[in-house]
Amino acid sequence: MLFDHVEDVTPQQIISLDPTTHRTYHYWHVFVPSIKRGQLYGYKVTGPHDPSQGHRFDREKILLDPYAKSVAFPKNFRRGDYTHVGALAVPSLKSVVCDLSGYDWDGDEHPRRSFAQTVIYEMHLSGFTKNPNSGVAKEWRGTYRGLMEKIPYLVDLGITAVELLPVFQFDPQDCPSGMVNYWGYSPISFFAPHQGYSTSTNPLKVLDDFRDMVKALHQAGIEVILDVVYNHTAEGNQGGPSYCFKGIDNAIYYTLEEDQSQYANYTGTGNTLNANNPIVRRMIIDSLHFWVKEMHVDGFRFDLASILSRDNKGRPIENPPVLWDIESDPVLSGTKLIAEAWDAAGLYQVGSFIGDSWKEWNGKFRDDVRSFMRGDKGVISKFVTRTMGSPDLFEKDNREPEQSINFITCHDGFTLNDLVSYNEKHNEANGEGNRDGSNDNGSWNCGIEGDTEDLQIESLRNRQIKNFLAITLLSVGAPMILMGDEARRTQRGNNNAYCHDNELTWFDWDLPKKNNALFRFIKILLACRLQRDSTKAEFSMSLSQLLKQARITWHGVALNRPDWSENSHSIAFTVQSLSGTSAMHYIVNAHSDPLDFELPKTDSASAKNWKRWIDTSLGSGDDICLITEAQVVNSITYKLNAHAIAVMVRQT
Repeated sequence: MLFDHVEDVTPQQIISLDPTTHRTYHYWHVFVPSIKRGQLYGYKVTGPHDPSQGHRFDREKILLDPYAKSVAFPKNFRRGDYTHVGALAVPSLKSVVCDLSGYDWDGDEHPRRSFAQTVIYEMHLSGFTKNPNSGVAKEWRGTYRGLMEKIPYLVDLGITAVELLPVFQFDPQDCPSGMVNYWGYSPISFFAPHQGYSTSTNPLKVLDDFRDMVKALHQAGIEVILDVVYNHTAEGNQGGPSYCFKGIDNAIYYTLEEDQSQYANYTGTGNTLNANNPIVRRMIIDSLHFWVKEMHVDGFRFDLASILSRDNKGRPIENPPVLWDIESDPVLSGTKLIAEAWDAAGLYQVGSFIGDSWKEWNGKFRDDVRSFMRGDKGVISKFVTRTMGSPDLFEKDNREPEQSINFITCHDGFTLNDLVSYNEKHNEANGEGNRDGSNDNGSWNCGIEGDTEDLQIESLRNRQIKNFLAITLLSVGAPMILMGDEARRTQRGNNNAYCHDNELTWFDWDLPKKNNALFRFIKILLACRLQRDSTKAEFSMSLSQLLKQARITWHGVALNRPDWSENSHSIAFTVQSLSGTSAMHYIVNAHSDPLDFELPKTDSASAKNWKRWIDTSLGSGDDICLITEAQVVNSITYKLNAHAIAVMVRQT
């Protein structure tokens, strides 16, 4: 079906496909002479409409091409129009013929940073610049171009990679509350960039907008990681719309229940992609190839990646074909692969995800660090294990320290500000009676629920935020921070803000100035982690790097006497390089009272030779400095205030 305009209901030309000439094995094909860039098209597929046998063919429905590189939306698109059987009375979604060959990449190359030199910034592309106070021109707010305008901010902060929430073309109306699917975990296409983030309604312009953004980020040394959703689509369950896959071959693309009219729902979103079917496997690999080769993307974070290890009956497979295809694919060699190694049906594979190339979101790091810093009992050993790279999860098979993607917050849950400001979720604005979102957040409001002008509580909250940032950026593993956490972005206690495209979720650009002391703290911390303040790499290396060539000694408030008991809320440890030329001493006090910690001697140095690099309890200007500017402690003990972290350095 060929169309002249996106608002057309009737095609300008219909081309019937004859299976004797237009089909080869599983694949239909047709050559259309003189077809041009920008041509709008769709398919009609004839077959039985027999849901009990898994078939949902609808000879009247106009369907998208699964491989289309751009999707055109009519002005009055409504999801509900696509849920009934039979022809639409309104204009349909349309695929667009694209020519990918004409773009000038200006010699662009992948930065190819190692994970040891990577700091990930998880962000919503649109929400980053959509606020009117962003300083971005109105027509560019919330777009690929808008992000380009804020690249200097990311460089100044010290970010090396942005992890973008889904940018595949998604259905913004796929929202159970009838609001908006803001996060974008609702793909319509696995190839087309999201039209809503373009500066133009021209469906061809979106490709150039995306590539311009990638090229600009690369020029600034920043990698682009996409949050990809290969586990389900926007077509939902048996009551959902038919955009593409349902009408082309429902039983191939989706995992169905024994009653084939019902969809397996391991995703919690209504359907589950049948990822290990050969046809679907090929589509996933082709999609990844497209984003790497044609769009120059540097990596992928796979949403609910454990679903990719299930077979067509939903059973976990020991060696999932699609995951090994990705692992061994030469085009993807050197591409960052990150797994969210669980799904909504209880399959949890953190530490046991297949393959050697995959890194994994470490949910246990988030939970155990939150618990310890809140002051919970019985978690000292778990806390230490997480800071050391979770060897209980990742030590096998000689995996590198950066196997663990360490994070305290992500898009799903509280922001860092809200983690220290709310004991309970406050999701009433979602329209679901505050029933949605997790009830177990590991949060602590520091004494008052929500906003306060109490200076003592605000001081404690700032201290806790700095604690969490320091732990994330100094622990063994690859760190990830959430957009706005560096400036105390708040969602007012909403821990499931997927349905809000408004100031609740947008970055407030007044915050970096308002909370400039916190911004300074994380900026210096990142600079030191990435060795930007010293020519002596050994002295300024991160804990991840130092541990590869170091010895560790554990302490409590007294030297060599760590407290591993149920009631322990503090720990100290010394990391000394094997050469003996540098050392770092870490002190963590999660008590509600200050503690005096003895400082250790190291090779050829007394206990008085330590210099204070970090103390999160101190005011701005004293809480952190460049390592080369650290001040001598000149004492054999160090008093660390309640709920604080200190780091000493020494070079002999």
